[in-house]
Amino acid sequence: MKTQVLPVSGESIALAAELLRQGELVALPTETVYGIAADARNGDAVRKIFEAKGRPQDNPLIVHICGMDMLQGIVSEVPERALKLAAAFWPGPLTMVMPRGAEVSEVTCAGLDTVGVRMPSHPVVQAVIKASGVAFAAPSANLSGKPSPTNAQDTLADMHGRLPLILDGGESAVGVESTVVSVTGEHPILLRPGYITKEQMEAVLGEEVQVSPAILEKLKEGEVARSPGMKYKHYAPKAQVTILRGNFEAYCRYVAEHAAPGVWALCFDGEGAQLPVPSIEYGRNHDGATQAHHLFTALRDLDRHGAQVVYARCPEQDGISMAVYNRLIRAAAFRVVTL
Repeated sequence: MKTQVLPVSGESIALAAELLRQGELVALPTETVYGIAADARNGDAVRKIFEAKGRPQDNPLIVHICGMDMLQGIVSEVPERALKLAAAFWPGPLTMVMPRGAEVSEVTCAGLDTVGVRMPSHPVVQAVIKASGVAFAAPSANLSGKPSPTNAQDTLADMHGRLPLILDGGESAVGVESTVVSVTGEHPILLRPGYITKEQMEAVLGEEVQVSPAILEKLKEGEVARSPGMKYKHYAPKAQVTILRGNFEAYCRYVAEHAAPGVWALCFDGEGAQLPVPSIEYGRNHDGATQAHHLFTALRDLDRHGAQVVYARCPEQDGISMAVYNRLIRAAAFRVVTL
């Protein structure tokens, strides 16, 4: 298959819309990361996403809409919590898990009785949904397990020959995938952290948002993934990544003791010059938003440089930093050293 990369225009949006209606795949920018879209109601089309990514079929996908009226048929009910969160954060990088509707394909939901839905704010996604009339399933546009792409070039690196069209809408603003929260059941539960934080949702809902243990720990044996991003190893470069938890002085000492050819540091802005090994910086210390924006590009850059072993500075675990830690700990396959 020949993969076209086209700048965003009226013509390329019309082409994307036509491909989606025909049951084909389109990669396109969102405010979080680039995604691969297919008609969420068309099981055969959605299967092409799993094939293109090499993604396990027990990993559910998120449905993208551009208006509240599109929820009809996608979900069977809209809980009161969902209405409150939608009023506060939609359009935006928030996915809500709700009872599954009759029209969404079982393939999209990985056989679950729930479905994750979000209303992205990126104008390109909104234009494609409106032009096609299609609510689409869209995971990140990377080969399964690799870092998610935040630009068209990294999307092409993974998806060349696997789908017909990539829309180039520039760099994604957020840099990590959407927050996922379940709004069914007795309590709201955070399933994947993102740019919309636990604290922000609690302020809107007036109740505690519980945190799934699978955010910071491995899924238990046999436990079902209720959200994308809960698998054991994910977002990973080819190098072996180890997170070093501790202050910068201790980090420097550890890296110096383990310096060798192929060893790289993944550190915060301004720290690389003080280290005895080559480094890539991925955002400011104590600033989850800049870390989120740069993390996946930094992980891909490590591959481009041929890094074999990577020692990563540990982000904090609250606010947006929780999202960064969640992605990084999976990139490291849960290898963490406390200094």
